[in-house]
Amino acid sequence: MKNSKDSGMISRREMFTGGALAALVPLAACGSQQAGGGKSEGASAGRATRNMQLSLAAYSMRDFFKSGEMDLFEFIDWCAEMDLPGTELTSYYFKEGFDKAYLRELRRHAFRCGVTVSGTAIANDFCKPAGPELDAEVENVRKWIDNAAELFAPHIRIFAGKAPEGVDIKTAIAWCAEGIKRSLEYAAERGITLGLENHGGITARAVDHLEICRAVGEHPWFGVNLDTGNYQTNPYEELAMSAPLAVNVQVKVLVSGADGKREETNLERIGKILLDAGYKGWVALEYEEEDPKVNIPKWIDRMKKTFGC
Repeated sequence: MKNSKDSGMISRREMFTGGALAALVPLAACGSQQAGGGKSEGASAGRATRNMQLSLAAYSMRDFFKSGEMDLFEFIDWCAEMDLPGTELTSYYFKEGFDKAYLRELRRHAFRCGVTVSGTAIANDFCKPAGPELDAEVENVRKWIDNAAELFAPHIRIFAGKAPEGVDIKTAIAWCAEGIKRSLEYAAERGITLGLENHGGITARAVDHLEICRAVGEHPWFGVNLDTGNYQTNPYEELAMSAPLAVNVQVKVLVSGADGKREETNLERIGKILLDAGYKGWVALEYEEEDPKVNIPKWIDRMKKTFGC
């Protein structure tokens, strides 16, 4: 088999080096020149998806959790009713004061429903200097690493955070990378992968998102949680830049268009980006729009057709 240099592809290892990241910037510019013309090629045009599985993020039903109309057990039931192989259990909606017995009950319930807990997602902020505040953030991530391990959930979505007022992005990136590296020591012990989401703040642009990854360095239990709706300028080109490092994908139904307005996500184009990056893993719908009970099943059906799973 030819190596990555022979084939012209950038390997995952090379993605974690500064030179490879720099090389991706002109690639994005080249892609943006083609974005306006030509019909988008379907994800399965000439190639079938391989080892991608669909999941649904519990965040999609946030209003139902907040009102008490649904709990995580009922959410798992609903995922099973839609013939989804996966369920992503967002940390915000776990029962208050839960213990390990509760986590084991969730795990058992998912198993009996034929659904895999594809991962969980937490809110953290690593844009803090060394000290008690950063220590507390790392400790919270460690707690959720334990929770994920109890659930048999292989992945946790983490955030970078937002640079405090007066702090330049270079400094904030260094702080964030340090918090991630400290968390990865324990993640490796428990066998849990951490995926850094492009979630505004210092990850609003792909170039900065990838710079954090470079600062962390290559690690077998770390990668990108790729959210298709969160890059605000040239979203498809930026998604293509980050996709080679993806360890989990969350699909939003809207992206930012060329005029800055939100427009419907081109699922076929997303599928092609993931195929070109050689992505294998979970693809979770994270729905944020109106009427989730009505519209989520429709989007799940569309994703099943697009991704062939």
